[in-house]
Amino acid sequence: MSNSYNISVISCEVLEPEVRHFLRDNPRVRDLVFIPLALHEDPARLQQELQRAVQRAESNSAVEAIVLVFGLCGRGVENIRHARCPIILARAHDCTTLFLGDKDRYAAYVKDNPGTYWYNPGFIRGGKIPGPDREARLREEFGRKFDPEDVEFLIEQDREGLAHYNRATYVSMELGDTRKDEAYTQSCAACRNWGYDRVPGNPELLQALLRGDWDEKRFLIVPPRHVIRLSADESIIRAEPESASS
Repeated sequence: MSNSYNISVISCEVLEPEVRHFLRDNPRVRDLVFIPLALHEDPARLQQELQRAVQRAESNSAVEAIVLVFGLCGRGVENIRHARCPIILARAHDCTTLFLGDKDRYAAYVKDNPGTYWYNPGFIRGGKIPGPDREARLREEFGRKFDPEDVEFLIEQDREGLAHYNRATYVSMELGDTRKDEAYTQSCAACRNWGYDRVPGNPELLQALLRGDWDEKRFLIVPPRHVIRLSADESIIRAEPESASS
């Protein structure tokens, strides 16, 4: 399905350079919003911010469809209400699928490499990925909010949360010079005694999403007064009427 809707694009900031690059000279974009990456740590807050962004988009009469550049993202995209415009997003658990270009490619890699922690330019810019400076950064952040004994508990919880990973895999769409990000990923892998891998990115899924080539296999089109819900199969997400999700 290809269309010519005027669109509002609401994207995670992890993909900001890529989204801006592929939207150049796109006359159909009426609004472009980037949501802070940090909100992924709190899916409820992410959902609230997305809901506000969708409401703002629908208030613009020039917008005919809303493109979400997100994956399921801890289920933060679930239950977003919208009354006028369809919402379109890729069938993806998280943004790594958008970097890889295919949900099946993502699933196959994770199946063969179950201990993978993904690195990409946006995650590296966010500054909280596992690496040589993560623990010091967390100590500083937690220290501003909690008592010392609570800080130690939270640091230990973070260590336990990363214990099942054994590989750092770097993927990008090769916009600009990526050597610094690749070298940083290798240093993170060495710091944690993980293996290292680099896989080539593929922009086709992101390009199709932004261009309006929305086939059912790769994308979900959510009609007005429907919500996004997790699907228990390979389609990842489904749409259901608002009344059924209340």
